[in-house]
Amino acid sequence: MTEAMIRLNAISNLREHWGWFLALGIIFILGGIFAIAAPFVAGLTVTIIFSIVLVWLGIMQILQAFSTKSWSGFVWELLIGIILLVGGIATWLDPVIGALSLTLVVGAVFLVKGIFQVILGVQARPHGGWAWILIAGVLSAIVGLIILFQWPVSTGYALGYLAGISLIFSGWSYVMLSLAAKRV
Repeated sequence: MTEAMIRLNAISNLREHWGWFLALGIIFILGGIFAIAAPFVAGLTVTIIFSIVLVWLGIMQILQAFSTKSWSGFVWELLIGIILLVGGIATWLDPVIGALSLTLVVGAVFLVKGIFQVILGVQARPHGGWAWILIAGVLSAIVGLIILFQWPVSTGYALGYLAGISLIFSGWSYVMLSLAAKRV
C-alpha cells in the first residue's frame, strides 16, 4: 500500500467517525471546565490517579527485578520498585500531602523548563520563531515561580487549573479535527 493510499484511508476513516471526535472534544472541554471550576477537587483527582500509576509502576518494577535476579542491578531495581510502591501507597492514603508534594514538583518543573526554554530561545535567535520559544519560556518560568512562591496555597488551584487548561486545549483540538474531517 502506498503512502498516498494510507493517507486517503486515514482521511476517509476520520471523515466517517468525525462525530465521535466531536463528542470526545466536547467531553474533554466539559472536563476542563469542571477542573477549572473545582480546582482543588481536580487536583486531588490528579494526585489519586498519580498514586495509582506509582503503585502500578512499583509493582511492575519489583516484578521486573525478580525476573532478572541474577543481574547485577537486581538490588537497585528492587529498591526503585519499593520506593515507587511506597510513594504511591503513601500518596493514596493521604492525597492532600501527595498534592502538596506534587504541587512543589510541578512548580519546580515549570520553573526549570522555563529557564531552559529561555536559553534555547536566546540561542535560536537568528532563526525564525525564536521569540515564541523565548516568550513560552518566560511564561513557564513565571508560572513556576507563582506556584512555588504561593505554596502551599497554590496546591488548592495549581494542579486543577493546569489539568483543566490541558483538557480544554485537548478538547478544542479534537473539535477542530472533527470539523475539518467533516469538511473533507
